[in-house]
Amino acid sequence: MPTPESNALLLALAAVAGYGLGSIPFGLVLTRLAGLGDIRAIGSGNIGATNVLRTGRKGLALATLLLDGGKGAIAAALAWALLGAEAGLAAGFCAVLGHNFPVWLGFKGGKGVATTLGVILVTAWPAGLGACLTWLAVAFLVRISSASALAALALAPVYALLLHKPEHALAFAGLALLGFIRHHANIRRLLKGEEPRIGKKKG
Repeated sequence: MPTPESNALLLALAAVAGYGLGSIPFGLVLTRLAGLGDIRAIGSGNIGATNVLRTGRKGLALATLLLDGGKGAIAAALAWALLGAEAGLAAGFCAVLGHNFPVWLGFKGGKGVATTLGVILVTAWPAGLGACLTWLAVAFLVRISSASALAALALAPVYALLLHKPEHALAFAGLALLGFIRHHANIRRLLKGEEPRIGKKKG
């Protein structure tokens, strides 16, 4: 019979594995393979899909979006399948931490929106669908990626509270808080009306 100590060890292993998978910087890898150099020297310097889009390579941006979302989804799904729902949430949360603070890049990573949505879609798909639709609706209305991301992150815990269990809402609230912290510069620009619109090159 599993003991509390063994359960804690398995959760820790799931968290470490999630962090490792999440820390793969797909935006950086893809842009280098495409001969575009270091994505951190382009636009906002972020390694995520929005900044990859500023290179003008929509295919690369889409691939980055899918891979960044996929690594969060895979981390959560594998841990859930092997160890249960709690481990899935832990691994998914740590995958976002890995994306945002990858050890390979001196803990300077992305903002974790795609990875977060991947985690939410796997662990609580109705809430994930609601968050994705929120992103699309806000993007259609204002065409500002950060505003779309912040709205989706903020509403994901609400959707989870209405449609799932409290532990989902708590985990997603933690991810939302992390996302808002990572978007602090974007929030300042939004308040000043200086945030660039989707598809517009920055810098």
